[in-house]
Amino acid sequence: MVNTNRRSLVNGALMGAVVIACGALAPLPVFAVQFQRALDVYQGFNPKKDKQTPVGYITSLKIGGVSFKTDITATDLTTSKPFQAVGVMNHYLWETGATDAIYMSAQVSTASKTVLSTMLMQNLTDTTVEFGYVIYEYDPFRKVYFIANSSQQSTSLFVLKGILEKNGDQLNLAVADDSSPAVQSPKNFTFQIGVKPAPTQQSIPMATAVGKNVVKQWGVAQK
Repeated sequence: MVNTNRRSLVNGALMGAVVIACGALAPLPVFAVQFQRALDVYQGFNPKKDKQTPVGYITSLKIGGVSFKTDITATDLTTSKPFQAVGVMNHYLWETGATDAIYMSAQVSTASKTVLSTMLMQNLTDTTVEFGYVIYEYDPFRKVYFIANSSQQSTSLFVLKGILEKNGDQLNLAVADDSSPAVQSPKNFTFQIGVKPAPTQQSIPMATAVGKNVVKQWGVAQK
């Protein structure tokens, strides 16, 4: 079973106010800007040209100094070229604040599942995380995939540095005991992680369509 003692992935809202003609204040909901995506696992493992669903990959991962193998074949949907990844993502959430955690869920290999299970059984004292990822979305006007969110800068895949989030005494880290039936080959297991930013300023490029790019800050440098 997947450890469910973790922060729920839910939409948040803040309350604001607007001055109306009579001078009174009326409540107005101001929704937090977030990047949350449900990602197509089947398309991630077996991309089809007639599908245009969002797809994401964890391109690299190191937890507590332990590097995970890039043993899952992925596809760069902007070029159709294959590359090796750690996992195929099924969900991603970041509230886009500089100090907000990044939450990811992905399908990983048997080898990665074994490493994660071992970590969960031990007292993990080194909670540092280094990770890379990429999320592709389809631009219906240009009729091509583009990179919507990633640790990618220009043409190189960079890693982001963070620390495992804690829910009380529990680390926000989990892996399923049983393989996923959604994609039977290769055998894969659901993995979940929440990562707070390391105390350093980092940047995450994002886009809403081809050529519609922004860069958001993740992490705050110590003074």
